[in-house]
Amino acid sequence: MQTSLLRDKLPFMFNIALYEPEIPPNTGNIMRLCANTGCSLHLIHPLGFDLDEKKLRRAGMDYRDMATIQEYQTFDDFLQAMTDSDIYALTTKGQTGYTHAQFKKDDVLLFGPETRGLPDEVLASLCEHQKLRLPMLADSRSLNLSNTVAIVVYEALRQQGFEGLA
Repeated sequence: MQTSLLRDKLPFMFNIALYEPEIPPNTGNIMRLCANTGCSLHLIHPLGFDLDEKKLRRAGMDYRDMATIQEYQTFDDFLQAMTDSDIYALTTKGQTGYTHAQFKKDDVLLFGPETRGLPDEVLASLCEHQKLRLPMLADSRSLNLSNTVAIVVYEALRQQGFEGLA
């Protein structure tokens, strides 16, 4: 695990988990978001790209070294590491709006792969209030992954009064 100096200065922290991400620029953008907000990034394998891929580096720029990043070979490995955290999954199958969740330090915001979302078995392991949805027009399929992560992270930060951020 890489440790960020920024993380050590913040009084709270959120965990962003990407389950089998597929598109390098999205992960790079999320890496940059984590570096600038003090969130930890958790990558659950298999990844649809190499972490040294040029498109990832371009989107993440030089933020990879500033972000706290942890990789897991399986979803079960990830769950074992997050036993003390509440997990909120973002899914178009959720009924609870993301603004209705009461986020707290060390919560996990879990996002699925860009082309298929979180698998049913992952969603089935969570309570209904843990399956969050962003409001969209009825005929819409989904928003871009990195946009969705940014929206939810900033709602969680807003609920904490943006404490520790300038």
